[in-house]
Amino acid sequence: MTDLPSDRRLRVLSTGDLAGIDITLTDVLKTVEGAYRTLADGLSDNPRKLTVKPGDGHSVAYAMLGRDGTREVVAVKTSYKHGLDKGREEQHYYTTLTLYDDVTGLPVAMMDCSRIGSLRTPAVSALLARELAAPGARTALVIGTGTQGRLALPFLVTALPGLERLMVSGTHPDGLAAVQRELRARFPDRDVEVVSDARAAAGEADVVVATAGGHTPTAVEADRLRDGALSVLVGHGLAPSTLHRADRVIATSEAQMNVTGLDMADADGELPAVDAEFPAVLAGSAPGRTSPTERIFAYNSGLVVTDIALGHRFAQLALAAGLGTEVALWQ
Repeated sequence: MTDLPSDRRLRVLSTGDLAGIDITLTDVLKTVEGAYRTLADGLSDNPRKLTVKPGDGHSVAYAMLGRDGTREVVAVKTSYKHGLDKGREEQHYYTTLTLYDDVTGLPVAMMDCSRIGSLRTPAVSALLARELAAPGARTALVIGTGTQGRLALPFLVTALPGLERLMVSGTHPDGLAAVQRELRARFPDRDVEVVSDARAAAGEADVVVATAGGHTPTAVEADRLRDGALSVLVGHGLAPSTLHRADRVIATSEAQMNVTGLDMADADGELPAVDAEFPAVLAGSAPGRTSPTERIFAYNSGLVVTDIALGHRFAQLALAAGLGTEVALWQ
């Protein structure tokens, strides 16, 4: 690692610091893919996340520890969301990532992880689509217009430039407008078709990415999906049948799916076994799609090693630009 702190002072990177950093979607995809390949090679560590949640479900908190073996970085990520029983405007969400150089033993940076997560998650969905969509996929549907929904289509088009018809379904007018702005800003010649019936649109899509929040009324059932469809679950918008009746199930991590995917369990509270984990699919050690007509369900839970890789990339860019505030935390 180069151009990093040479003492025990901690560089704190705020939301505003990171917002000003220019990074391409291709750079993000490359960084995230590299993190998966390093994990598949056995060079990184990504333990199962820890979760705490009160009985009434009004909040949820996660703690994630990991090590990137290529960058030789150790990091801790925390995530806390409050107001899950309220509307989007009343919710509070805080997430941080703290990086340490595992060569020198010195701190690298502590940063707001919201932008990293907002880029990492749709990048993973796009990589899943690139590897698992049926050959010749031309149509994509995104369900939801929150942070993940707004960036889903630009990443999908970057990873799958052959996509021709792009659709979005959502209930928030401002969110729908934001989806259109995000795509047009990066692909001025591309348009987004706003659909009012997500279930009908899903039947016409080769790729369905569900990013909606927990209050969404949309729950696309398996019988709505066409043969060969890929459905990617990030948030909500897909019914459990899309998982249980899939011909093949791929997860970024089966262990994480068993923690965060319980809302997709069957009547007995069970989740089906995963056919392959995505890092192995990317590395070529496990098959992804095995037939053009099989319907694949992909669970995108996110892995902390991808946050570490992208967070380290942001730290490099931020430090090179002289951004952030140094704190003598251990002095």
